[in-house]
Amino acid sequence: MPQQSTGPVGIGLIGAGTISAEYLTHLTSFPDVQVHIVGDLFPEAAAARAAEFGVPASGTAEDVLAHPDVEIVVNLTIPTAHAEVSRRIVGAGKHVWTEKPITTDQADATALLEAAREAGVRVGGAPDTVLGAGIQTALRTLRDGAIGTPASALTLFQSPGPESWHPNPAFLFQEGAGPLYDIAPYYTSTLVLALGPVASVSAVGSRAREQRTIGSGPKAGEVFDVTVPTQVAALLRFASGQNATVLLSFDSPHARTGFVEVYGTEATLSFPDPNVFEGDSALTPYRAGEARPVPATGATAGRGLGVLEMARALRAGVPHRAQGEIAAHVLDVMVGIETAIAEDRIVEIGSTFDEVEPMPADFDPHAATLAGATVRV
Repeated sequence: MPQQSTGPVGIGLIGAGTISAEYLTHLTSFPDVQVHIVGDLFPEAAAARAAEFGVPASGTAEDVLAHPDVEIVVNLTIPTAHAEVSRRIVGAGKHVWTEKPITTDQADATALLEAAREAGVRVGGAPDTVLGAGIQTALRTLRDGAIGTPASALTLFQSPGPESWHPNPAFLFQEGAGPLYDIAPYYTSTLVLALGPVASVSAVGSRAREQRTIGSGPKAGEVFDVTVPTQVAALLRFASGQNATVLLSFDSPHARTGFVEVYGTEATLSFPDPNVFEGDSALTPYRAGEARPVPATGATAGRGLGVLEMARALRAGVPHRAQGEIAAHVLDVMVGIETAIAEDRIVEIGSTFDEVEPMPADFDPHAATLAGATVRV
């Protein structure tokens, strides 16, 4: 497809499930992109979602790939389908933004990035929560030298598990999920943006119970098997020399989420929850001893922010921030943690990525910055 150079960037979606509503809520409000079509394995679901958000066309995945005005395709299919669908998007000569994980297999991620390079198209990957005002303000604070030289980090996610409130939670306790694959992408993405690529990992894992019971909804009382670790403790060593401790648990009666701290030679920086787009940071100098808030500045729009940033970068001819290489590196780290647990050894991480500058504080998703774009009211 010939690359356009002006005007709002054309968007198509493949996958009309629950998360598509979150994406469409924001994408249809951004002047610099134009959603042209929604596609799904079930065209009737695509038609309903398109009608809900005023998208002019709907159909199958093939219809999205064939649409002449679509430049970026947003892949919102189930994780096991990400690799195949993204390969088809690249094969159609279109850029791809994919929900997490980029693929479920390291070789598939490598092949996708290589195919995209050969085709001259871009790959972007979730989570884009890390592009929100909360995490980006923390990253700017870090880059400004507020904590001195970063030395280490600690992240914690602890909860009793989702079975008490989720109506169909069994899949969250099976292969490809658990706290490692369901939760770690938010924390790992934040850590690598803060400290750079990971060089190696070691980890231990456990599960408190072999079975769990659904606590709400029509399946309440049903018992299901747990087949993956429900508590993961990992040690990450970064290529730059720093280290980070990561604890992810569905086994803790005490809920503690959104905990990310980076420790430096002069101060500690407490990040906001990486699973959301907003939230203030806190800076605690070692000698002063009292934390001071660092108010978040930037965009807090919601899912789709990464697609927009990628679209603007595409028009400007500069790299986008939520790059496929970063998403692939995060996948490598998670697979490395899983391998370290299974084989009781330190696992080297072979992939890397180029440093990404934080987004400017004045990034406004609702501004019309491209020729021909008009503000939507």
